[in-house]
Amino acid sequence: MKLIKLTAVSAAILGSTAAMAADPIVVVDDNDTVAYPVAAPAYQYNQDAGIIRNTTGAVVGTTKTIFNTAINPAAVSAEVGSLGYGANIAWSINETTELQAGWAGGDVADLFGGDFDVEDIEYDVDSDFSNPYLGVQMRPAANWFTVGAGVIVPDNDIDINANSKNGEYEIDNVKYDASEVGTLKGSVEHRNDLAPYLTVGFRPNISNNFGVFGEIGAAYLGDVNSSVSASGGTNAIEAENAVNAANRELENEDYLEWLPIVKLGATYRF
Repeated sequence: MKLIKLTAVSAAILGSTAAMAADPIVVVDDNDTVAYPVAAPAYQYNQDAGIIRNTTGAVVGTTKTIFNTAINPAAVSAEVGSLGYGANIAWSINETTELQAGWAGGDVADLFGGDFDVEDIEYDVDSDFSNPYLGVQMRPAANWFTVGAGVIVPDNDIDINANSKNGEYEIDNVKYDASEVGTLKGSVEHRNDLAPYLTVGFRPNISNNFGVFGEIGAAYLGDVNSSVSASGGTNAIEAENAVNAANRELENEDYLEWLPIVKLGATYRF
């Protein structure tokens, strides 16, 4: 009988996901009463009585709790921003912390003007983003203010086309004749397969179920690999020099290692 009691109590300990109880919990088996310092799910542990009536039920009940939590998220959100258009699902860890899994992507260049400058040369951008992410959203002061952290798995296609000014490309303080060089275009790709991110924001509720949010931050994507090429020019040597200078300048531009995060969205809470 003592072996059965110990086995039952061990199962209750392994099955519980609550913190260890400060006071002993009394396990009642027939007419015997034994006190053990074990943890139990809140819905099965009576704080006043300090008793678990059925240790088998504690194990099964805990499994159901984990399963129900997994299939019943706390909220779903839609978003738009520098990562693209997307959505995420959140699971509540506690009153101030949620685990988020989401995806954002699409043609981000259309959202933000579709060009960027590197030193003295402007590039038109055509993009196709895919940014699945997993992170934690926290409310450190238990109010609207939020802090988010996590990791993005970027798979972003970024095509670029250089614009000439007054018939010239100025790259690394050297001017190249656009007719001799031809068209400069190519792509850039970040080297990191995983990009850690950090954001701050606000998440006010506008009703019992609906809320809005805004976030700003950045993700570190690492160094850039550039593959610019020239076509249609009249001077092959001049074109090669311009291509080498453009690739070198792009790969040395520090700010391209970072992806700014700016997003707005709406949330529905269950």
